[in-house]
Amino acid sequence: MTRLAIMSFAHLHSDFYAGAIAGLPEIEIAGVWDDNPQRGEEKAAHYGTRFFATPEELFAPENGIQGAIVTSENVHHKRDVLAAAQAGVHVLCEKPISVSMHDAQVMIDACEQAGVQLMIAFPCRYSPAAQRLMTMVQEGELGEILCIKGTNRGENPGGWFNDPSLAGGGTVIDHTVHVVDVMRTMLGQEVVKVYAEIDTLFDPSLPCDDAGVLTMNFEGGCVATLDASWSRPDNYPTWGDVTMAVIGTGGNAWADLFVEHVDAWRPADGTYLWEPYGHDANADLIADFARCIQTGAPVPITGHDGLKAMEVALGAYRAAETGEPVALPLA
Repeated sequence: MTRLAIMSFAHLHSDFYAGAIAGLPEIEIAGVWDDNPQRGEEKAAHYGTRFFATPEELFAPENGIQGAIVTSENVHHKRDVLAAAQAGVHVLCEKPISVSMHDAQVMIDACEQAGVQLMIAFPCRYSPAAQRLMTMVQEGELGEILCIKGTNRGENPGGWFNDPSLAGGGTVIDHTVHVVDVMRTMLGQEVVKVYAEIDTLFDPSLPCDDAGVLTMNFEGGCVATLDASWSRPDNYPTWGDVTMAVIGTGGNAWADLFVEHVDAWRPADGTYLWEPYGHDANADLIADFARCIQTGAPVPITGHDGLKAMEVALGAYRAAETGEPVALPLA
């Protein structure tokens, strides 16, 4: 049995992960800590576990915590990852890894020095559509990849996601990192230049960006675009929209990571929703993290992976400010 803790339920993905653990018989939620005690106590009760008032109490040796899932606000990731590392606990950190290159590197270094693994939560890698697309590209079925068109559009999640002091930005830092991680993993290459148009268009009252379109150059010559906007209305049938069109010298391919769904209309309240079925990428992510804890195998999505994906988002913000493409890596 792998004993995992959840540090903060601030991020909406925390409930996805906790719900996924309920369906994994070899994993249990062995404790919860949250800097919002009321929220933490309610979630601990809901998921049938204990709430702890401090990280130190959570990671006390008698609790046997082996891994921590960090799902706090982006700016607090460093605080929570360092607390787990100091206690000798492996970490699965929500994306983006942090809000600055410096903080991300501090987190990576602290985990290495403590001898614990740092994995970044990119569940898109576990989507069957993404995995098949990555295999096709890596095995050369599509020839040399010339360009990729990606989307990660969705609804504005609201709350602290709209507060740059907690999120580090708006939609661009929220939605860029997922697709960039898949792209760089698929190509085995890094982004060397990024340009972006970023604005607040869908809700002018927001203090952050809600629209962003990026253009990226990979080191092998591939050109990629990404629409990372919160452009879906409240009545959109699902919360996400991740797609990729890949064009190569030997063929084209298109993937939709939300394709496994049933269209559902409910006359009682007039709703129209996409009800998902099939693979649960979140469950696969958690199971892989637990496997690495138990076997000592290296995690498949490292802190460096998180840093490089975040670097593209930070470069995009700099490009939008200057009106010029930004070379990567950032100084």
